[in-house]
Amino acid sequence: MNAYDEYMKGIVVPMRQELTGAGFTELLTAEEVNEHMSSSEGTSLVVINSVCGCAAGLARPAVIEALQTIKAKPEHLVTVFAGQDKEATAQMRNYFEEVPPSSPSIAVLKDGQLAYFIPREQIEGFPMEQIRDHLSQVLEQVAAH
Repeated sequence: MNAYDEYMKGIVVPMRQELTGAGFTELLTAEEVNEHMSSSEGTSLVVINSVCGCAAGLARPAVIEALQTIKAKPEHLVTVFAGQDKEATAQMRNYFEEVPPSSPSIAVLKDGQLAYFIPREQIEGFPMEQIRDHLSQVLEQVAAH
């Protein structure tokens, strides 16, 4: 591993742990993404994580708080890390090619099909509470159907 990769690995550990500590499973390879997508029934919440400030101050906290406030929890909580786990991220994005790549972003899947997508443009510059409430409403609606 070169010095840059080693440095980045050290920086992103807490960013990964913020989601894994909240119950998310990291999908680190394209194979893990395919395995999840082929076997996941019900609702999957997919966070495309990122090192940017809007991921740290908005997306990750909003996702964690939304999960604490909703009644109907998704059956699956998974995450891929854009810029770090490149193959896994690219493979996950293949499952919802109709939306442009965006990180951070949040996808809600129902039985492996994209039900809703929150791109970076609806995260960056918005209050964390608004993102949390938006995601909470989406999760409640998707789980109800």
